[in-house]
Amino acid sequence: MSPQLYEFHLPLSPEELLKSGGVNQYVVQEILSIRNLPSQLRAFQAAFRAQGPLAMLEHFDTIYSILHHFRSIDPGLKEDTLEFLIKVVSRHSQELPTILDDAALSVSDRSAHLNALKMNCYALIRLLESFETMSSQTSLMDLDLGKGKKARAKRAHGFDWEEERQPILQLLTQLLQLDIRHLWNHSIIEEEFVSLVTGCCYRLLENPTISHQKNRPTREAVTRLLGVALTRYNHMLSATVKIIQMLQHFEHLAPVLVAAVSLWATDYGMKSIVGEIVREIGQKCPQELSRDPAGAKGFAAFLTELAERIPAILMSSMCILLDHLDGENYMMRNAVLAAMAEMVLQVLNGDQLGGAARDTRDQFLDTLQAHGHDVNSFVRSRVLQLFTRIVQQKALPLTRFQAVVALAVGRLADKSVLVCKNAIQLLASFLANNPFSCKLSDTDLAGPLQKETQKLQEMRAQRRAAAPSAALDPEEEWEAMLPELKCTLQQLLKLPQEEEEIPEAIANTETIEDVKTRIHQLLAKASYKQAILVAREAIGHFQESEPFSHMDSEQSEETRFLNLLETVFKGPAASAQENTQGPAGNMGPEQTDCKDKPSVSEPGKPRENDELVKQEMLVQYLQDAYRFSLKITEAVSIISKMMYENTTTVVQEVIEFFVMVFQFGVPQALVGVRRMLPLIWSKDPGVREAVLNAYRQLYLNPKGDSARAKAQALIQNLSLLLVDASVGTIQCLEEILCEFVQKDELKPAVTQVLWERATEKVPCSPLERCSSVMLLGMMARGKPEIVGSNLDTLVSIGLDEKFPQDYRLAQQVCHAIANLSDRRKPSLSKRHPPFRLPQEHRLFERLREVITKEDTPMLPTFLLMNLLSLAGDVALQQLVHLEQAVSGELCRRRVLREEQEQKTKDLKEKNASSETAMEEEMGLVGAAADDTEAELIRGICEQELLDGTQVLAAFVPLLLKVCNSPGLYSNPELSAAASLALGKFCMISATFCDSQLRLLFTMLEKSSLPIVRSNLMIATGDLAIRFPNLVDPWTPHLYARLRDPARQVRRTAGLVMTHLILKDMVKVKGQVSEMAVLLIDPVPQIAALAKNFFNELSHKGNAIYNLLPDIISRLSDPEGGVEEEPFHTIMKQLLSYITKDKQTESLVEKLCPRFRTARTERQYRDLAYCVSQLALTERGLRKMLDNFDCFGDKLSDESVFSAFLSVVGKLRRGAKPEGKAIIDEFEQKLRVCHTRGLDAVEDLEVGQGGSQRAPSAKKPSTVSKRHQHLASAASSDGDFVTPEPRRTAHRHRNTQQRVSKKKPRIIFSSDESSEEELSAEMTEDETPKKTTPIRRAPPPRHRP
Repeated sequence: MSPQLYEFHLPLSPEELLKSGGVNQYVVQEILSIRNLPSQLRAFQAAFRAQGPLAMLEHFDTIYSILHHFRSIDPGLKEDTLEFLIKVVSRHSQELPTILDDAALSVSDRSAHLNALKMNCYALIRLLESFETMSSQTSLMDLDLGKGKKARAKRAHGFDWEEERQPILQLLTQLLQLDIRHLWNHSIIEEEFVSLVTGCCYRLLENPTISHQKNRPTREAVTRLLGVALTRYNHMLSATVKIIQMLQHFEHLAPVLVAAVSLWATDYGMKSIVGEIVREIGQKCPQELSRDPAGAKGFAAFLTELAERIPAILMSSMCILLDHLDGENYMMRNAVLAAMAEMVLQVLNGDQLGGAARDTRDQFLDTLQAHGHDVNSFVRSRVLQLFTRIVQQKALPLTRFQAVVALAVGRLADKSVLVCKNAIQLLASFLANNPFSCKLSDTDLAGPLQKETQKLQEMRAQRRAAAPSAALDPEEEWEAMLPELKCTLQQLLKLPQEEEEIPEAIANTETIEDVKTRIHQLLAKASYKQAILVAREAIGHFQESEPFSHMDSEQSEETRFLNLLETVFKGPAASAQENTQGPAGNMGPEQTDCKDKPSVSEPGKPRENDELVKQEMLVQYLQDAYRFSLKITEAVSIISKMMYENTTTVVQEVIEFFVMVFQFGVPQALVGVRRMLPLIWSKDPGVREAVLNAYRQLYLNPKGDSARAKAQALIQNLSLLLVDASVGTIQCLEEILCEFVQKDELKPAVTQVLWERATEKVPCSPLERCSSVMLLGMMARGKPEIVGSNLDTLVSIGLDEKFPQDYRLAQQVCHAIANLSDRRKPSLSKRHPPFRLPQEHRLFERLREVITKEDTPMLPTFLLMNLLSLAGDVALQQLVHLEQAVSGELCRRRVLREEQEQKTKDLKEKNASSETAMEEEMGLVGAAADDTEAELIRGICEQELLDGTQVLAAFVPLLLKVCNSPGLYSNPELSAAASLALGKFCMISATFCDSQLRLLFTMLEKSSLPIVRSNLMIATGDLAIRFPNLVDPWTPHLYARLRDPARQVRRTAGLVMTHLILKDMVKVKGQVSEMAVLLIDPVPQIAALAKNFFNELSHKGNAIYNLLPDIISRLSDPEGGVEEEPFHTIMKQLLSYITKDKQTESLVEKLCPRFRTARTERQYRDLAYCVSQLALTERGLRKMLDNFDCFGDKLSDESVFSAFLSVVGKLRRGAKPEGKAIIDEFEQKLRVCHTRGLDAVEDLEVGQGGSQRAPSAKKPSTVSKRHQHLASAASSDGDFVTPEPRRTAHRHRNTQQRVSKKKPRIIFSSDESSEEELSAEMTEDETPKKTTPIRRAPPPRHRP
């Protein structure tokens, strides 16, 4: 076919070129073989040199054959073909401008050039797509290759496709920029040609690697090519559809397309494409997007990034997207909200906004605030993040500060950890960017606010009094006084009328006008309270006269009073002015002259107005600052309770928040700074480091002009922490200071100033002196030489007789000296001897003098208390000395001796085998020696310390006498000291402990003094660690203190039991339910302690899972449990720790059969509530359906039915389509059983379809067998045991009560002298006999 006689049609697929489709349509005549392709390509090249680009008309079949065999031909031929086609198209694009400008161009020549253009572009683009496809496949295959292998492969081929794409795209862009439409009839380019060129661009974008940085030139070339198609070839509609499709299917394209659309809208002037794309997204059905999360994610990412780049252009289309704020997909809501925030930040920011812009900004901010309460936690969290950015960039109007701060404070109670974290960050941003003050103490702001408010009232009153003749418009005056008048009226309405006194009662001679004038004058003087009281009296005095009779009863009392006062104030104003003018009213001309003449005081009026406006602004500023400080104070109290959350990031945010709050001078911040101290012991290194960084910021970098001034400020700040600090707080601060000292972060000037204050070289108070010695002692933990180098000075400070004796100072001196020795047991790697002072050291001499010194005669009780306290401390320190210092020293000496003996042996006689044997023998000998030393120390404690020949033994009879006779020795301080001393004596010897345990637990249970019970709880806890087998039978008495009526005892018991249980020193039994009861303790600290206990226990395998059945049984027991609402609170917390699906399913299987053994309706409801709190899956629901017969008959109870319905609601939220059928089945059975009973469910199953009838009929028998099996195996279940009826336990309790009635009555009275009557020990019958050994190894882990 002659080239001039055919027309080349762009095919949709390559195969179409092989078929004859119409008259004069070009058809490929022959697909050449691979063997002939190189020669045919050379012939094409020769023809190109002779004919130019039109040579394609005769050699298109060659290029088509190369494309057809592309996968099989040689790579060199592919590269040659690509290089040649680039030359052909480039040559054609250079010749086309001349051809297009030729007015004498014939129709045949135009047709030839058009066919050549289409053929050349088709061939080049198809070749480009073939290379791109091959490159994508090769990249997937080369993922396992290393970087070096891929580089060698590139060098071997000498061709990098990623570098070849950009020139081709630039060539096509250059071609499209020509006015090629004249080649077509009627100058209309066919759509297929534009689609051909743009289609290759979209295929390039589909490559996942297109978003990589190395492919940036390709991305830019594609963007420019599509930009030309948009501006010159009407490609907008197609581009919009294609972009929407690509966003739905290709996750990596959102940022790429955002960059392209932004460029088109700005550089190419195609702003309308933004509206078209946004319109398409806005018209997407929210329900469809909820079913297409990938598409929603792409749209959300596109909108978010587009708003960051071109917010002004996008803002005009925002109304289209508002429907997605009500859709189910949270990602779309986040995207729309983020777009609004970007517009507030970049477009609607500043004070020069017009009215419409300000309204739009307010609408956006209102929407953001509303979604701060969104049902989805990710949306709430995103809103808080957006507000944080807005606050940080100071784009939030001051009028919204209070509302957004209130939103953040409210979100602190959110159940989502992420929301809480972002709420804390938002409040921190508010603090850092607040416009009010660098110090935000509400107490400091209240004074200036009151003072300036009073000044403003005086200025207003002076202004009214200064110019009565030129009074303001009554309407303006009324509006000015209305806010303060409302506030006063609201306060008065809250008080009874008889509590307020009328300043001057209405006389009988006063008329209505007199009273109205009086009220008007009081209002004008800003005496609002008196005006309201007079008006209240006038309502009763003039009940039938206007305006006091016209009171609408349907309005609120406040509104009625305001309407009356407004009528009175505005009504007599004119008459009052006329009365004050008097006779001047008859002087018409003169009066007119007075109005026309400028007053002498008129020049001063603007200045007075300016001053009044400034004062009003100042008062408003102080009011805003005061309200802001109140909100921050409220937030501080809430955030301080989040200090011990499980999530590390939240704890870190809380710590950083308190650092900032403390720096802004909020008084309550010191509480949070103290509360974070115990976190220094956290096992999480991130939390520990956060605490250290917080104290670095707060204390190590104080303000000051010199090093000494900084040191004084640092010491002053640390001393404030020590005021009223507990022992635990002091220990935490000591650990932090020890860390700083070891890292040399404390300057030498700090130590110098502390010594100057301790030695009184600088004037200071006794309290400051004592705190300085305390800080020196803390620092000595890190560097003992701080105190050791000045030991004599320290002894003279606190123990020298020339100073008036300050026992607090002496105590701190002794603590500081004690810190010189390492409290830990020395390791074998340390060869230096321990720190010891000689016996004749001055310290011991002074201590002996201080202890035995009697300055003034004291009460015998006081002396006895101190004596017993001293004896207990000496006994305990003797034990510590033996087990740490003496044992460590014996071990050190033994190691040195063995090393010395080994050195004396002939090393030449040893060989490798004997050396190895020697090492093994030495290891065995060392272990045996350790046991020998431990046995020696144990023997000394058991046989010698409390032997009759030792000093300590002399105190035992006195100690037992005081403890056994609470009636004779009734002094509280003496009883506390004696009980604690007895506990310390019991720590020495197991024999002595065993003989006195009954006395200890009797006092623990029956002492009337909370301090005694608290002390003994600590003592028995220590004994449980030292002698676990002896204390184990008494464990129920330890748990019993968790319900002690005294909060101090409950708190101590909670702490002790927490340590014992978490360290596996006490068997975790059913009594742990007493710890669960502490979760609802009215004391917040105790409830927080219990929560922390269960948080830690949840990390110990399946501990909580194994304990839950017993806890549920005990707490729902009608005889010894808790009320229903507290039960719900406790179980909601405990069941939140059940996160594994297997545990949840097992709990369902264990709890459902309990419905049959439950005895009361309350137990039904409790079990139903527990099941409703489980995070059930589809498998868990099937377990519940299997056990439906267990609880089906209880569904008539509305609470039980509601609980199971809540299970259905939770399952529906995240249910998959295939799981909805079983949920519907379960809900249907619930409703049928609730309305018609369990029999109706069986009828329902029988009425199912024929195919389902047989399985339905068999299910009850299977289920019943299953329950029989569970019932028979209940006793053998190691994790869960369904409790038997409590009659046996009840009978046992009665038995105990009968036994206790036989005991002799104990009378705590000092009037009785009989020792038998004053004995406080338990009887023999009450003493536990069974002893269960406790293993120190952790309990075995049970699989759920």
